[in-house]
Amino acid sequence: MFFQTYSAGVSGIEGFMVEVQADLSKGLPQYSLVGLPDSAVRESKERVRAAIKNSGFSFPLGRITINLAPANLRKQGPSFDLAVAVSILIVSGQWPNTLLKKTMLIGELSLDGQLKPTQGVLPMALSAKEQGFKRVVVPPENAFEASLSGLAVYPLSHLKKFPLVFRHKSFQTSHSFQPIDYPYLFEHITGHYQAKRSLEVAAAGAHNALLIGPPGTGKTMLATALPSILPPLSDDEWINVIKIYSAAGKEINYDTPARPFRAPHHFITPAGMIGGGQYIRPGELTLAHHGVLFLDEFCEFSRRTLDLLRQPLEERRIELHRHRSNITLPASFILIASMNPCPCGYFGFEDELHPCHCTPAMVARYQRKISGPLLDRFDIQLEVARLEPKEFLDTTPQITESSQTIQQRVVEAAQRQEARFKDLPIRRNADMSPLELKQFCPLTPDAQKLLHAVYQQFHLSHRSHHRILKLARTIADLAAREQISAADIAEAVQFKTLEKKFS
Repeated sequence: MFFQTYSAGVSGIEGFMVEVQADLSKGLPQYSLVGLPDSAVRESKERVRAAIKNSGFSFPLGRITINLAPANLRKQGPSFDLAVAVSILIVSGQWPNTLLKKTMLIGELSLDGQLKPTQGVLPMALSAKEQGFKRVVVPPENAFEASLSGLAVYPLSHLKKFPLVFRHKSFQTSHSFQPIDYPYLFEHITGHYQAKRSLEVAAAGAHNALLIGPPGTGKTMLATALPSILPPLSDDEWINVIKIYSAAGKEINYDTPARPFRAPHHFITPAGMIGGGQYIRPGELTLAHHGVLFLDEFCEFSRRTLDLLRQPLEERRIELHRHRSNITLPASFILIASMNPCPCGYFGFEDELHPCHCTPAMVARYQRKISGPLLDRFDIQLEVARLEPKEFLDTTPQITESSQTIQQRVVEAAQRQEARFKDLPIRRNADMSPLELKQFCPLTPDAQKLLHAVYQQFHLSHRSHHRILKLARTIADLAAREQISAADIAEAVQFKTLEKKFS
């Protein structure tokens, strides 16, 4: 006898359909599981056997063969348990031959037959919808996540309840979003007006920014406040973020559609940063997709890890090649890095209380950890100095713009860019190519003269020249100007001259 159900697996962050084929024939009792399973899938044989018995059914005697097709894709994780158990119970005649052609079954079984939640449900459900499936059965804890795919979702808590699962209504939710509780807002930050302005420009045009200064000047607080001024996530972006976190097995708050903010420690491995492992899982670059990646103590990261950032920063994606597969992971984020100018932290910012104890060789060796090509990928490079005592000791109320006010300008600038690039595969100024710079960056005569003078004075590379134009385009968008003025060029140049300290 033969019966087939359907389940799904995950490769990278994408789901793929798996046919669970069960064959029962006469012979000595034997249970075989084939189809390139990993250890977790092979162990499902004992989980399924115990779950069937403890749910009040009998495990069939005879030769049972379970094939997970296609056989050329590695199957990993326990999400196939439910489909395997249902196939066995139907092929053995203990359940009627239920029509499950357009139904996907996802879930891990415990030994007593209870269904346990599994990771990667949303990528699996989205794949099922693309394949023409109409409904999906999942553990109750995964019901909301699966419902985001648009399929009819049927929660199942126990294996023995499966024959009745479709007699109930599909999962319905009246879910509503809650306001996002940011740890820091721009109105909480005293002073640092130029740094706030630079982050506003970064948010509006998706530009990367490097903040350099002595310890304790507020670099981390500034970076942490950046998400509060970013444009809200669109519905498609929010679904994409949940899909990534689901595939990675990371928790995410469904109640608040906040842009991701990732801040890995500098001890992170290259695989942890870009993704990988025996079975490829998203790294920090992909977990920051549609959000912010903050690298504090930038020079403390290994040189190899930092150099791996170069391609994703340019291409907004990661290409991972393994023996059995090639996987592309998304990596479109704003990179904010902060660093001290030297090992002790006070080179260039010395005073009577904070002298620099580093030798020139120590400073040069410390700063050389950032290669020239990587430094060039920061559109904004800004010094963040210590505040004067009168600035942070002053108790009188300060007039400072709120994150909400700044966010409104950022949203309007982003909308101008989306309208400008509506027929192109890019959405933000930071992604413009040299050809698009010529098309979308008209300069006033004064702006042309100033840019030419800056190019000659600072001996800028072509890439630096392009970065200044991109910044100026964003600054003009924030001011609702179509032409780039000399003031826009001048402000952009202020954000790009820090690299001379590293030469």
